[in-house]
Amino acid sequence: MEWLTSIRTAIDYMEKHLEEDISAQDVANQVFMSQFFLQRGFSLMTGYGIGEYIRNRRLYRAALDLKNTDDKVIDIALRYCYETPESFAKAFSRFHGASPSQVRDGFPAKVFLPLTIKISVQGGNLMDYKIMSKDSFKVIGFQKEFDAETSYAEIPKFWNEIFSKYMNNVSARKEPSNPCEKAVAENNIGEFGICIDDLGGGKFRYLIAGRYNGGEIPDEMVLHEFPKNDWAVFDCTGPLPAALQNLNTRIFKEWLPANPDYEFSGNANVEWYDSNGKSSDSDYHSAIWIPVKRK
Repeated sequence: MEWLTSIRTAIDYMEKHLEEDISAQDVANQVFMSQFFLQRGFSLMTGYGIGEYIRNRRLYRAALDLKNTDDKVIDIALRYCYETPESFAKAFSRFHGASPSQVRDGFPAKVFLPLTIKISVQGGNLMDYKIMSKDSFKVIGFQKEFDAETSYAEIPKFWNEIFSKYMNNVSARKEPSNPCEKAVAENNIGEFGICIDDLGGGKFRYLIAGRYNGGEIPDEMVLHEFPKNDWAVFDCTGPLPAALQNLNTRIFKEWLPANPDYEFSGNANVEWYDSNGKSSDSDYHSAIWIPVKRK
């Protein structure tokens, strides 16, 4: 149950420091966890990003202060870490559907209470996973930095960009016309989507990659090596992206809280895509690899 304890500790920390300028990294530091994994798990379990949760709670607390005190709007804005009354009023109106003065005069505020995390045991479906020890291996691919708060929307755009620039000819089985297309063909780039959390500040690296088989590394690509480690490998069948998204949610909501033997280790996770078949097919095969260690 360590995962649930971490999430609850994170919520308690945020609640106690709403009037301080805290970040998602500060929250992750409190639970001794990678910010990337905490952000992902928190979002999957609660439906909110860490920054979004802090912002919503501050705006609800600000509404209570407007209704229950005579404090000036500028003082309330500064209390909840807004630099100017204008930025506070804009965020407040977007969240509550009314201005600070309207809420003070009686307009009903939007309620956003502290979250309570509970584990729910549902159904009887088995998760198809295995623990595998993998030797060190290298991947090669295209890399881009993403913000944890916006990555779900931005990463598919990165895939579309790379596919249109470098992978169309390879998919059509045409002869590579440049070093990047040659590397794509020789290393099966597109087999992996890899998140690596080693930047801090709410940022992480994402690679559209393949297993490195040697040869030239084009300037547009990077090489990354994973050390020998145990991995929890979760097989997935179904059309993308829904099948993998549902599996990812189950990993954080069901497998991780209830697993008595393993916990996450390392700072990365890997999505594997079968090069055979279409990702829209009902029987498409993919997987999620998570680095783990025994508790």
